[in-house]
Amino acid sequence: MARRDRRAEALDRLDAKDIELIGKARRASAQAYAPYSKLKVGAAVRTSTGRIFLGCNVENASYSLTSCAERNAIFAAVAEEGPSMQLEDVAIFANAERVSPCGACRQVLAEFGANARVLFPEARDIQIMTMEQLLPTRFKLAPGPSAERQS
Repeated sequence: MARRDRRAEALDRLDAKDIELIGKARRASAQAYAPYSKLKVGAAVRTSTGRIFLGCNVENASYSLTSCAERNAIFAAVAEEGPSMQLEDVAIFANAERVSPCGACRQVLAEFGANARVLFPEARDIQIMTMEQLLPTRFKLAPGPSAERQS
């Protein structure tokens, strides 16, 4: 009973847009290619335009070539909206107890959404963190003279 109550409390903290985004991340996780780890991860990102883009992890026998769900969703958003795309919210879902973004994904998330909220599962709860909380000292370079993107 306590487990159900905790999950209900977690869902009560979420608004309809958050629940929609988590649902889309869950559906994206079903598309993951994870024959080696069996860890199927899905991500859904909402941009400042209100559009939602999905991604799932895609593993490779050469592990370093694996691509995370979060980055795949962000790259899809950039491909559609261009280099000025900005993230508002990111939801992650996986068949695991906890799945916060890896270090590489945190850096990419910060590049396109320094003020984004990130929702991810932890036990039977949903954690909601800001990028500042997830990556307080991100790597940041000043744009070069011909850079189209301003961070």
